[in-house]
Amino acid sequence: METTLRGVGVSHGVAIGEVRHMGTAVLEPPAKQIPAEDAEREQGRARQAVDAVAADLMARGNLAGGEAQAVLEAQAMMAQDPELMADVDRRIAVGSTAERAVYDAFAAYRELLAGAGEYLAGRVADLDDVRNRIVARLLGVPMPGVPDSDQPYVLVARDLAPADTALLDPSLVLGFVTEEGGPTSHSAILARALGVPAVVALPGAGELAEGTVVAVDGSTGDVFVNPSEEQKARLSAAAAERKAALAASTGPGVTADGHKVPLLANVGGPADVPAAVEAGAEGVGLFRTEFLFLDDSKKAPSEQRQVEAYRQVLEAFPEGRVVVRVLDAGADKPLDFLTPADEPNPALGVRGLRTLLDHPEVLRTQLTALAKAAEGLPVHLEVMAPMVADRQDAKAFADACREAGLQAKFGAMVEIPSAALRARSILREVEFLSLGTNDLAQYTFAADRQVGAVSRLQDPWQPALLDLVALSAEAARAEGKSCGVCGEAASDPLLACVLTGLGVTSLSMGSASIPYVRATLAKYTLAQCERAAAAARAADSAEEARGAAQAVLSGE
Repeated sequence: METTLRGVGVSHGVAIGEVRHMGTAVLEPPAKQIPAEDAEREQGRARQAVDAVAADLMARGNLAGGEAQAVLEAQAMMAQDPELMADVDRRIAVGSTAERAVYDAFAAYRELLAGAGEYLAGRVADLDDVRNRIVARLLGVPMPGVPDSDQPYVLVARDLAPADTALLDPSLVLGFVTEEGGPTSHSAILARALGVPAVVALPGAGELAEGTVVAVDGSTGDVFVNPSEEQKARLSAAAAERKAALAASTGPGVTADGHKVPLLANVGGPADVPAAVEAGAEGVGLFRTEFLFLDDSKKAPSEQRQVEAYRQVLEAFPEGRVVVRVLDAGADKPLDFLTPADEPNPALGVRGLRTLLDHPEVLRTQLTALAKAAEGLPVHLEVMAPMVADRQDAKAFADACREAGLQAKFGAMVEIPSAALRARSILREVEFLSLGTNDLAQYTFAADRQVGAVSRLQDPWQPALLDLVALSAEAARAEGKSCGVCGEAASDPLLACVLTGLGVTSLSMGSASIPYVRATLAKYTLAQCERAAAAARAADSAEEARGAAQAVLSGE
């Protein structure tokens, strides 16, 4: 019998196939006491397992490259956290086996974070995955991971850890469905980068029986269980039509009446550049530089190493625009040499620009490296600061850029509601704004982007979020400056039209989304986009906003 389930669509496309469930490691090892003389041996076993898992995660990151590499390197650092390892050693010293000590230490850490309400409590999939991999290695059981199958399938899981998502084989994994997660979770971002259709935050996904045929629509969030042949044909036809439209759409981003909307790529390092060029990106709207700093949490990379990495990206877009975000450390990207270890709530503490202003030498080195990397290149370099709260922040960043001799435009990211509300004031100090809609939604609705239970509040269609986008765009227009979007909101083709209607001047997204957005923008005039934007803002919920915009653009 055909039924329809509704989750959150996070990666475009349609996948039709049989369900295969994610394999998991034995979660809880047996509790048994060891004699005192075995403690040192067990501690050695634990360290070996931790180091092996960290090395495996780093290797997976190197293979995957790009955004996935940064995520997996952060996971490897989590595995080797000194405080966690000290706790493991203490538990073994009083009689626990290595595997039980690891299990209990991670459980205590998780409980501590959740009890304190910390931002990192949202990294459930990442934390549990690291624990499961270490315990599995110690027990000698198979690692958690994707099923072993020769036939293509739809992967179903409670949640997907980055280590699993990063190396999915799109020729075998047609799409995936998870019970948890949100539209801006690591798995969602990596799914878009891979071009794999995905639906997250689907209640009851784990109850889908192995072998059940499902049709997954990653655009709408619909999952059709036991779809009829007619339903399969309809979805396949829609997917084919979409594919044809993508193939026919080339060139720069532009509306049907010629209004230019540059379509840029979000990149995490040089490894992401080829896909961006192939997708026809007109430049880079968000160059995340964290990948360089995650290699070694103890110290910053040298100036020369930074120069070489930045230049690789800048050279790929001659005459193009490349917007670099300086190091965004803190919260979910802690670095031992920069971020405090004892913050009660890192997401609301010293992160982003605040961290850099506390360590001016790190900011100065990065800005100097960017200046040297751009020397002699025709690229249009722009540099922006993360987590700008007010004009004082913006001025401090602009002053640092000038002191470093940087010949580039200086900008501010709008990720905090105060920055949107006071955007015109901030624009007195900088030359452009870039909206990071992922964090802006998180801070606007007090909804952690990794927690599936609050996924409706992370939806970029929320009218309150659209209001903040409109405020920022209006301020930029009044000041004669630009205001782009580099958050995940820009990867939704329909929402891209609404953002254009709100006055956003450029859109930056994962490379895989660029053809979808380009093709959709080309269908509508600027006036239609403006009417759709007004209709969306007049709604009272994300679902109503999407429906209202769709109705306007479809002429209903």
